[in-house]
Amino acid sequence: MNGVHDMGGMHGFGPVVYDPHEPVFHAPWEGPVRGMVQLIAAWGQVNIDSGRHSLERLPPVDYLRWTYFEKWFAALTNRLLDAGQITPEELASGHKAEGTEVATPPVTGEMGAKLLASVHSYERKIAAQPRFTAGDEIRARNINPEGHTRLPRYARGRLGIVTRYHGAHVYPDSNAHFAGEAPQPLYTVRFTARELWGDAANAADTVSLDLWEDYLEPA
Repeated sequence: MNGVHDMGGMHGFGPVVYDPHEPVFHAPWEGPVRGMVQLIAAWGQVNIDSGRHSLERLPPVDYLRWTYFEKWFAALTNRLLDAGQITPEELASGHKAEGTEVATPPVTGEMGAKLLASVHSYERKIAAQPRFTAGDEIRARNINPEGHTRLPRYARGRLGIVTRYHGAHVYPDSNAHFAGEAPQPLYTVRFTARELWGDAANAADTVSLDLWEDYLEPA
């Protein structure tokens, strides 16, 4: 979806300040938020793409002013509301409703560390053959979906070259809305900086994006 989160290529936000000694967490409450996000995923009522979409749906003024884990916490509460695991009244009061059973995530303390360290593959086997191969010139489709997408605005309508095929992977635009994994071919596509941002960009710079087949059309 289009929103303030899609900042690629936008001006006016100042330089990105890199701190080589930045801690993983800046406050004691941030670690538990990271853990809660992992625990809610264990219920199977959310997935990585629905999580990203919950961040995209945050109010723009809040998205811009909140810190990284403040956004995570707000998105987490939205996911709990969407899944029916808490009610708006419970969220407002900070207490469970009378007579409500306490739900326990299907994860033990021993499982927690393994869950956090686990790596999940989103590659899938499909019968269909890829439409494009390395070296093909393509154009990223100029779409403006209301739902989740991984095609950034700055690349839409732009010409690029396929440089690699990665096999079929879960399609985020579908998976985010629990409409099925709908796996399809995934490619790396290289765009010149000048194609994306005009003649003022450095002629030697390029940007490579991993894009699903439905995002692309022949040039």
